[in-house]
Amino acid sequence: MGFHLVRLAACLGAIGLATAALPAGAGEIKVFSAEAPRDALEHVAAQFEKTTGHKITFEFMTAGQVRGKIDAGENADLAVASSGVIAEMVKSGKAGDATNLGRIGLAMAVRDDAPSPDISTTEKFVAVLRAAKSVSFTDPAAGGTAGLYFFGLLEKLGVADDVKKKAVFSKGGRDAAQKVASGAAEVGITFPSEIAPIKGAKVGGMLPPEVQNYVIYAAVIPAKAANAEIARAFVAALIAQQSREGWTAAGFEPLGGK
Repeated sequence: MGFHLVRLAACLGAIGLATAALPAGAGEIKVFSAEAPRDALEHVAAQFEKTTGHKITFEFMTAGQVRGKIDAGENADLAVASSGVIAEMVKSGKAGDATNLGRIGLAMAVRDDAPSPDISTTEKFVAVLRAAKSVSFTDPAAGGTAGLYFFGLLEKLGVADDVKKKAVFSKGGRDAAQKVASGAAEVGITFPSEIAPIKGAKVGGMLPPEVQNYVIYAAVIPAKAANAEIARAFVAALIAQQSREGWTAAGFEPLGGK
């Protein structure tokens, strides 16, 4: 799987097929989204806006913050987050049925001029964590999916105390990768889709299979959405066949609603 993002205009050229049943006149929707699928969402949105005349405004944050905003009654026409968070929103009655977009695993970020570490097994992964001078990941208190999982994984691997001493907490996955790029942290743990856009950082490797955590990201229309019809059309564009290459380029396995 390649992790360097590519331009998606060509592969999204036919997305208009997925937006045939649109309301008359141009409208606007607000999307609350976790950071991991940001690049795929923005590229599909650009073509969607061009094809339909509608406007999409994004607010990117952690998955936990997406849930918090919806729970607090803030207005949004679409929410995108990890499937567990989305399921909680649906169960609470604050949103309708969810649509799966894609799944992605966790990776280690290193500076782009540094050698890629061997983290192919759990033992080697632990050794790299122990040897690193500093490790960046999303502050679990922020509710980020990658940060919460990694924090729990440290306990299971028996290295929590060691890594906590040299942890460099970030506000999100891109911030974790940025801290690696700037030299504030030697390595970082987040999704490859959040590492690739950061100049000065690269994907050093995916977590070993036995401790990997694949996360499904899904979209849901909040119960109080003001422009649900446009939001549904945008979701259709996100899972259209023409969008699959874009999800793959961002490091995701596209699920197309499944």
